[in-house]
Amino acid sequence: MSEYRSEIRDSEIKALEDKVAKSSYHKYLSRLTLKRVRGFVDREVTFDFPVTAIVGPNGGGKTTILGAAALIYQSVPPRRFFAKSGKYDSSMKDWSVEYQLIDRDVNPRIPIPRTASYKKAKWNRTAVEREVLIFGVERTVPATERRELVKAVGSKFSASSEVALDDVVTVNVSKILGRPIEGYNRLFVDKAGRVSLFAGKTQDGDEYSEFHFGAGEASVIRIVAAVEAAPDGVMILIEEIENGLHPIATRRIVEYLLDVATRKSCQVIFTTHSNDALAPLPSKAIWAAYSGEVLQGKLDITALRTITGQIDAKLAIFVEDEYAELMIQTALRYYGDVELDAIKVHHMGGAGPAMKVNEQHNLDPTTTFPSVCLLDGDQASSANPAKNVHLLPGDAAPEMHVLTRVLDRIDTVAARLTVAMQLPTSQQERVKAVVRERSGTNRDIHVIWEQIGEDLDLTAGFTIKTAFLSIWAQEYPDDVRHLIDRFQELVPKR
Repeated sequence: MSEYRSEIRDSEIKALEDKVAKSSYHKYLSRLTLKRVRGFVDREVTFDFPVTAIVGPNGGGKTTILGAAALIYQSVPPRRFFAKSGKYDSSMKDWSVEYQLIDRDVNPRIPIPRTASYKKAKWNRTAVEREVLIFGVERTVPATERRELVKAVGSKFSASSEVALDDVVTVNVSKILGRPIEGYNRLFVDKAGRVSLFAGKTQDGDEYSEFHFGAGEASVIRIVAAVEAAPDGVMILIEEIENGLHPIATRRIVEYLLDVATRKSCQVIFTTHSNDALAPLPSKAIWAAYSGEVLQGKLDITALRTITGQIDAKLAIFVEDEYAELMIQTALRYYGDVELDAIKVHHMGGAGPAMKVNEQHNLDPTTTFPSVCLLDGDQASSANPAKNVHLLPGDAAPEMHVLTRVLDRIDTVAARLTVAMQLPTSQQERVKAVVRERSGTNRDIHVIWEQIGEDLDLTAGFTIKTAFLSIWAQEYPDDVRHLIDRFQELVPKR
């Protein structure tokens, strides 16, 4: 199992976070509150990062949040996201959304409040001016199925004009797709320039039009070309960003949008069903929408399917991070007689999201199985057995507990630890020396496994951490029993 490494540096992520925290934007949507829209009542979504992902099941409300974000800007007609069909849509009555946004043209000093509401027959908005780019799912419709391109079909078609793609477009599209696209043009079908398609060249120099592009290729070119042509500070809305894209290209287009947020002070909101789209983002950049609820945090798509009952399970366990997830999975394996396939363990990107989703899950009357929340030892004040909130072993980070426990017996477990690290047993003295040295020099316990791996011939950090966890569970069965016994009555047995 390889760990994802984004090309966006941590310092760039931190700089974007700070820019939002300091309100250093000319135009920016800071917060919206869905007072009453579709299934949402008094639900607040904050935009604490300039690139925001909205995840959730189909029908969970992702597009509702996307549309609500656009609704307060004059350039977006309300019907784009909230169309009404006469008397047949009376459910829209009394819908309203409240906003806090930055617009230096309106108030150069402080954020301003705004409202959009649907009282009787139409939307009433205290809207402001801002350019908004919207890329709907229709962007991946093949060119052969787009009615506006009928004129471009046939051997007699000749474009009214041809424009080569700007260098900044070709460079960024090439990075996303992973191959060069030099020599691509935009062909305008009509003289007014409203309808266009793209054309490219094969490596052999043969020309071909968008009628022979892949859906993902055309989508990426269209998005990048529009974004690079837009002025700084625009809002960019993308529905189902992963449509038509390989998982690697999905990650790359999100990284491109992070770069755009830095270069052009843009704000991006996109919906997705893909974990790959979430990988480059910090936890505060991700919101989940489901069953009338919203939750901020790095909620895994599989975890969301568990919460919403789309995955058969007998127990769900929510923890803070990936290491805690590995720890509880290891403990369950060594506990014995556990029906592992019936337990779903998910990391939530922090104690707050883990506790919140656990509470919501257990309060939901439609839930068919219980859940448990397991927090790191430094969250002792939040433990609440009555609400199925318990602590992992140790008084601090679980990484420290496992490292200390294994280090205490390093002389007796060195051979097994070395083999578990996929190294020859002849390396055990070296392993002991590296572990002891790194435990003494480490300043951030969360990266200790990667540091040990670097010293041991660049062994993957995942291999190191799983090796330590296995030795810990074998050597300290009392730790394992004490952990699982706290909620053993909920654990499905074989």
